Amino acid sequence: MKKLIRSKTDRKLAGVLGGLAKYMGIDSTLLRVIFVILLFPTGFMPLIITYFVLVFLIPNEETELLS
Repeated sequence: MKKLIRSKTDRKLAGVLGGLAKYMGIDSTLLRVIFVILLFPTGFMPLIITYFVLVFLIPNEETELLS
């Protein structure tokens, strides 16, 4: 069973997009490009707020290994 966790190795800021890419089975660079492209039509604040909410909701890879 796959679990959604923030990546410890594939991260630029907090590992959210790296973890999502691994969970969905796609390249993390592609997901980052899609994220940046979506920033412009949706406005910066909704996606940035969503990103930081996910930082607190998705457990870090290191924490997941301990439990």
